[in-house]
Amino acid sequence: MASRLPPLNPLRAFEATARRGAVSAAARELNVTHGAVSHQIRALEESLGTVLFERGGKRLKLTPQGALLLPAVTNAFGEIAAATALMKQPETSGDITITCVPALLSLWLIPRLNAFTDQFPGVRVTLIASNDPDHLRSLDTDVCLLYGDGNWPDCWTRLWSKLQLFPIASPTLLNNRPLRSLRDLSDHTLFHGDDGREWNTWLSAADAVDVVRGRQHFMSDARLSTEAALHGQGIALGDTITASNLIARGELVVPFDLTVPAYDAFYVACRQAVRQTPIVKVFIDWFFASLEESMPEPQTSARMILRGRSGRAAENLRPIATPTPAKRRATPTQRKTRA
Repeated sequence: MASRLPPLNPLRAFEATARRGAVSAAARELNVTHGAVSHQIRALEESLGTVLFERGGKRLKLTPQGALLLPAVTNAFGEIAAATALMKQPETSGDITITCVPALLSLWLIPRLNAFTDQFPGVRVTLIASNDPDHLRSLDTDVCLLYGDGNWPDCWTRLWSKLQLFPIASPTLLNNRPLRSLRDLSDHTLFHGDDGREWNTWLSAADAVDVVRGRQHFMSDARLSTEAALHGQGIALGDTITASNLIARGELVVPFDLTVPAYDAFYVACRQAVRQTPIVKVFIDWFFASLEESMPEPQTSARMILRGRSGRAAENLRPIATPTPAKRRATPTQRKTRA
């Protein structure tokens, strides 16, 4: 015989309070009074015969019993919400909220977004530039496109692509200030999309750790360092996903034929409860299918840009070939950046 379940309203008060960390915040979310939430929590504790929160301090802390209960309650509410969505939206129409690594969002997803919205005109998309995995716990977020190690417990996660890293530069910059060898990097500004680890990795692979470095600037994510390279302000590290279209259009060139693997990769993640909802399913399927499309061949290579310079210089500036889809996207940054 099944055990009697606790009442629904106290469970809602418990889940909101645990997630928000305060009774007052939970009361605002549930649109009830502070006293009502406190009463519901006490009623739940009496029903279960155990204390769920440690009182004292500005932020409530779960007891071991509360920590045991919370994941089950959160998943249950998520399953109810997902089932309700399926009942109300049997077709692929409605709203979807997606968080995405900033560089991937600006340089890869947005240029292809019309392909998705044309195929599913009834879907309204909200895009948020973020690489924060905390969005996975938010009921306001449907899908997270994250850069990291893929270790986000209690959610559905699938590897989207790994990455290779390589220097990128504006052809105008290289026309005015050539890169004839690795030593010439000292005459250029290096732009970092992380804390410096990516460039250190690439220079180490190039046996150029001791090369004298000139000016260096640090950006919060790879989108900004790539934009700096686009404006001809210096050399950045690109990757096999976000830089591909820019290389194909001749807006960026690849001055050296050495690539290094990124530490982390791109993943698609979401709460288990929403994985099979129609809108989430069609977006994830479309997102993976888009990765399988052939990448365009670069129209302008470093050799073409530097045609007319010395043969030795051109020989030292071999652009890498555009990678096949199987080798695409992954890049490290402050462990989460290239975000």
